[in-house]
Amino acid sequence: MTADLRSGPAAADPVRTGWAGRTAQRARAVRDGVHRLARPVAPVVAVAALVTAALLFLLGGPPLLRWIPATDIARMHVDFDTFRASAYALVQHGPGSAAIYDTGARLHNLNPPLLSVLLAPLALIDPVAGYRLLTALSALLVAGSVLLVCRELRPGRRWTTGALAVVLASSPLHGTLLLGQIYPLLLAGLTAGWVAERRGHPLLAAACYGVTVALKPSLAPVLLLPAVQARWRPFAAGIAAAAVATLVGVAVAGWPTAFQWLAMALSEPVGPTPDNASLPGQALRWGIPTVVGTLAGAAVAVGTLVHLGRRTRRHGADPAAGTDPGGTALFAVLATGLLAAPIAWHNYLLLLVPGLLALVASGRAGDTRRRVVVAIGCLAVVPVSWSDLWADGGWATPLGRALYTAVLLVTWWSLLRPATGPVPGGSFRSAEESNRAPA
Repeated sequence: MTADLRSGPAAADPVRTGWAGRTAQRARAVRDGVHRLARPVAPVVAVAALVTAALLFLLGGPPLLRWIPATDIARMHVDFDTFRASAYALVQHGPGSAAIYDTGARLHNLNPPLLSVLLAPLALIDPVAGYRLLTALSALLVAGSVLLVCRELRPGRRWTTGALAVVLASSPLHGTLLLGQIYPLLLAGLTAGWVAERRGHPLLAAACYGVTVALKPSLAPVLLLPAVQARWRPFAAGIAAAAVATLVGVAVAGWPTAFQWLAMALSEPVGPTPDNASLPGQALRWGIPTVVGTLAGAAVAVGTLVHLGRRTRRHGADPAAGTDPGGTALFAVLATGLLAAPIAWHNYLLLLVPGLLALVASGRAGDTRRRVVVAIGCLAVVPVSWSDLWADGGWATPLGRALYTAVLLVTWWSLLRPATGPVPGGSFRSAEESNRAPA
């Protein structure tokens, strides 16, 4: 049992204190209930996930890694084919053209013009060579990001090795590499900003986040985090970086591309496939109007930002006191953006890895948060052939096809736990723990 040792103006008001005390008690009761449930369940889920993954690899379809050497770019590496087609159109028609969204590629390019500008060098080489180059760079970016985060957090050699092994074995990474997606580039941008934040460079961090959001606007909620934490200069820097990067991409690709992209992005329907982990996607699979999922996702995003803002006011503006800009808060907000988006493939889980590692570093051996992170990592190893097990109309299909949304929801919930540090001994601890003591 713990006692809240906070004092201040609120403590002097009996009415306010009584209401706040009851609210805090209910919140602690819910948290303790979740803790009691998660502690024994997480190891069971981890073992079940590993067994399932092994069986699917042995008895299911070919693993995704098998198809990475394939040379049929348009059929096997569809995202890369789409991105390269846009970049090729930009190179062929020159800066100022509006051809990057009218390429005849199999999929629509839903990314802003800035991505086509960045990938223009790939249009100058053979498509197969370009795909293999991007795949090699993507693998290096993911491995380098994980190692950089672990170097920053110092969770120990065992956790570093395990984290790298799980990420390299994960279905999100394999799917990302096979399709030629840009998530490793986004992960690198988020990691660079997160490390800059921890090392005392909030404006540089905000700029990194802004450029990352300019590449993938569905991550935009992360730019609001400094605002709710009353860090106005980083907030302005993030918005400015996103705006400038977006305008540069539009200026080079052609001003009409801004309207083309907006029209496509706003009209793109919710993805019904099982690996769309967003709440609108889950609503569609359950036969619920997608607007319900969108509103639920928006409520989660707003509620998370409000919670983080209240945490800042309660614990102070200093990162070590509870605002947590260099811990899990950024990734909790990022997860809400994914939950609310029309499309958030399971592969996006890669972007939340630094936050999960921060959660590990803030815990102690055997505690619940570490068990939950292990379970999430093991679930990520389950290959996407999992979705093939659930036939349309089956009684268990609605639950089976909810796996990826459930993983994203659990990840978001886990990342709400603040993680700051360091404390003596080289470990990390929760900001809330620093304000509590045994009764």
